[in-house]
Order: sequence, then structure tokens, then C-alpha cells
Amino acid sequence: MTDLLMIGQRAKTASHKLAGLSSDEKNAVLLKAAEELEADDNIQKILGANAKDLLNAEQSGMSDGLKDRLRLTKERLQDMGKALRDIAKLPDPVGEVLETIERPNGLKLLKTSAPIGVIGIIYEARPNVTSDAWSLCFKSSNAVILKGGSDAINSNIAITEVIRKAMEESGADPDGLMLIEATDHETTNHFMQMNDYVDVLIPRGSMRLIQAVVKNASVPVIETGAGNCHIYIEKTGDSDKAVSIIYNAKTQRIGVCNACESLVVDREALEKLVPVVKKLQEKDVITYADEASFEVLKKASEDGSGIRMELIKEASPEDFATEYLDYKISVKTVDSTEEAIEHINANSTHHSEAIITEDADKAEKFLNGIDSACVYWNASTRFTDGGCFGFGAEIGISTSKLHARGPMGLRELTTYKYKVYGNGQIR
Repeated sequence: MTDLLMIGQRAKTASHKLAGLSSDEKNAVLLKAAEELEADDNIQKILGANAKDLLNAEQSGMSDGLKDRLRLTKERLQDMGKALRDIAKLPDPVGEVLETIERPNGLKLLKTSAPIGVIGIIYEARPNVTSDAWSLCFKSSNAVILKGGSDAINSNIAITEVIRKAMEESGADPDGLMLIEATDHETTNHFMQMNDYVDVLIPRGSMRLIQAVVKNASVPVIETGAGNCHIYIEKTGDSDKAVSIIYNAKTQRIGVCNACESLVVDREALEKLVPVVKKLQEKDVITYADEASFEVLKKASEDGSGIRMELIKEASPEDFATEYLDYKISVKTVDSTEEAIEHINANSTHHSEAIITEDADKAEKFLNGIDSACVYWNASTRFTDGGCFGFGAEIGISTSKLHARGPMGLRELTTYKYKVYGNGQIR
């Protein structure tokens, strides 16, 4: 574990240097890194490395959803560069005065935002996380140690090399970005125990990965959530809105944590399910329907609606709590908004849920009653994203309730400290 300790030591040293960088210095590095990610020779280098990962993924039988997460394109690399530019434009979260306290003895206390120090990120087949995580940590003056999965190791190495070179050429310590290249479980377990060097761990990936980090880490963990995201069609819900919102939430990208995996439908709105499923079947989405919704879809098929029954399956209880990351969706029938809330809270991963309704009172009941990080009224769950929320990018989507919840941007990567100004006071 000598290499791992060296990585921790170098990152800790770099974190002290990063804390002293000005906003202008940090922004210059971010812009340089964006420029390098978009340079033709670096694009070819990164895409070549990504092609190796995709070939390995194909040979190992990786699902289409996970391959979509893994795949890089010129456009996605340009999007990564744009995200860095967007972050450079955002206010610096470090050094902000959060509160001023003046004591009777003349002491003046300034509660100010400060970097956390060294942040560890453990993630799976998402090479764009390499750039997003570094940029947010760097802007908030934190060093970051990345531990990606074996599926994306070639891509992660290539992206890290480009960014570290940009940091060095801009005068910043490149050890502010460290990548653990070893992909074995033993190294990961040791990383999770590095309390002397790592201040907080953030896992990004499957529920299996997240729970493994939560259970095995001695370093404090901010838990990010897998996404069994629900959309509830309430009886007053607009049918056209339901079709467009659910189609977007389910099919735009199937391998992301804010994709819709579960539908909940009011019994009086079951007929509105038919055009929704018909639209989803344009993408060959398999619907796992409970008894009531199955019968409605079966009847619609017999009536010539165009519903393809070969894509309709009977749901098991497990389907209602499953994050498919695939062209699959479950349907649960309920008799009231209260029952919908109860069902969702029992089966969700507390990530993102939505209600489709024209009844404002029902919407507010849903928004207040659902215990998830993000709740929507007549909008797609796909908006649960740091970029869409105006954060420039995100380090992850926290389903924890302490320190940070929802998309974690720059502010969530800071802590605070008290600056105390005196004039000889003693106690």
C-alpha cells in the first residue's frame, strides 16, 4: 500500500497549497483545462482510451445502460469542457462570510466558508465524473483523490493526464488531482480507511457500491443515491404532459440515476396510462404492470390501440423497488395521493420523484409528503442535475440528510471556520 499512502500524502500537501489560491488563479486553471480537453490531439487520445474500455465492456457483457454511461464522444468531451467554463464563471464559495458575531468583550467572530481539504471519490463506469469531480473540488480549493472502477480505467487515466498537465502549466500543484490506478478491492478498502489523509468520501454508482462504502469506510461518507425514481399520474393529470414527461424521464438516457424507473397511477387515471405506454414502446420499453394496469393495457391492446402485449409483463413485488438502468419500467395502481406517497416512500431510494396533476392541493400534498431529495410537479425527473440546477456541474446527488442533499455543487464542498479578531482579550 506504499503507492496509496504516497497518493494520500501528496494530496494532503496539495490541499494546503490550493487553499491559498485566489479566485482568478483557480479560474485560469479551469479555463486551461477546458481548452486542453477540447484540443483535437487530446480528444483523439481520450477517445482512443475510451474505445479500449468500450471493447472490454462489450466482451464482458455490460448492459446497454452502463455502456451508455461509459461511452465518450467528441460532443461529450466538449460538454465536459463547457462545464469547466461554467464553473469558472460561478462565484468562489471559499472565504464567504456566513455570519458576524460581536461579543461584549470586544471579540469579533467571522464565520467563513472554507475548503474541506481532501475529498475522495469512489465511482464506477462514468469517466465524465473524473472531470466534473476535479473541477468542483478545485474551484472550492479542495484536493481530490479519484478511485474509478476498472471498467473506465483507460478513460480515467487519459482524462487525468490532460487535466494534471493543464494544472502544472498554469502554476497549480497537479497533485490536487490524484487518480488511484489500481482497481483491486483491497486497494479500495484501504482507501476507505485513510483517515489521516482523506477528509470525506463520496461514492457514486450502483447501490451495491454505495452501500459497500457506507459499511466499510472509517472516513466520513456523504451517501449518494441510486435512483429508483417515481412519477405519479394523479387523476387530474394532463395526458399530454404525462406522455411527454414520462417518455423523457425514462428514455432520454436510461443509464442515469435520475431516469424514471417506476410509475404510480391513480386508479381513476389508468386510461391515461395507455398513451404513455404506447409512446414508451417506440423505444421497446418493457412495462412490468400490476394486476389492475395489466388488465387495462390488455384491453387496450384488444381494442386496437397499438399496445404490444409482448412488451407487457406481470410485475413482481421486487419490480416496484428496482432501479433497472434499462428500457424497463414498473407500474403500481393506487386509490389516492396518500397511498401514492406511502408506496413511493416505502420503495424509493429517496432521489427524485414527480407528480403529474392539475390539482394544486394534491401537488403540495405530494411535494411535502415525499421523503426524497428532489420532488417535481409536472416536470421530468431528469432535471435533478447540477448543471440543470445552475451549479455548473455536480459532485453527485446526495440522498443523505446531513450536510448536503440533492445535487452537490460548490457550496456543498465547503465547511466553515471561525476567524476571531481580538485586541489583547484573555479569559
